[in-house]
Amino acid sequence: MNLTRPALILGLSLVLGLSALGYLAGKAAIQVKEYERSVTVKGLSEREYPADIVIWPLQYTEAGNSLEKVYAALENNNARIKAFLVGKGIPREAISVSPPAVTDKSAQAYGSGPAPEFRYSAVQAVTVYSPNVAVVRAAMADLGELGKEGIAFTGGNYEARTEYLFTRLNEVKPGMIEEATNKAREVAMKFAEDSNSRLGKIRRASQGQFSIGDRDNNNPHIKKVRVVSTIEYYLSD
Repeated sequence: MNLTRPALILGLSLVLGLSALGYLAGKAAIQVKEYERSVTVKGLSEREYPADIVIWPLQYTEAGNSLEKVYAALENNNARIKAFLVGKGIPREAISVSPPAVTDKSAQAYGSGPAPEFRYSAVQAVTVYSPNVAVVRAAMADLGELGKEGIAFTGGNYEARTEYLFTRLNEVKPGMIEEATNKAREVAMKFAEDSNSRLGKIRRASQGQFSIGDRDNNNPHIKKVRVVSTIEYYLSD
């Protein structure tokens, strides 16, 4: 009799303990399941900034039958181009002259076709690299002045394309990331409201690549900077 009562108490305690453990485990499983509910949203930040560097190649050609005269013409044209640029407010240190690319057409001739009018042709480029975009763009508008002096600039080819750069990305990154994150949270809160849920903490987040492009074909000096952040939030009832 004395042994039966303790055994009964022990058995009852085990049953109660297992029941409590099962209840707690079940509650924990429900909580874990609730935490697994989430929503993934994207936030966009897009801004426009003026370019802060311009690379302007002024490319032209010169031809002749005397190599010495071709080089003399190149030197004369380079001097006139430099004088024009300096006169427009561009400092000399922002101007560079690349070695000319000279072609001897007689060395390329073959067959019985007619001989070229000029034996030598040279392609020359004078390049402006400047952070003063406005001054350089004003000089571009007046380039016809050199055309009237007989310098014919080439255009349309890749080498002669003007480039505009935006180099202050690290300065604008923090503000744009914050904006993208806030917009993503607004979307997530709207989703939670529509689904009768409460928005929880961030489960995971990834910052997309920043992209920099021209605003449009006619305004390459205005850059569009863009970033998309992807954020996953927990949801709870």
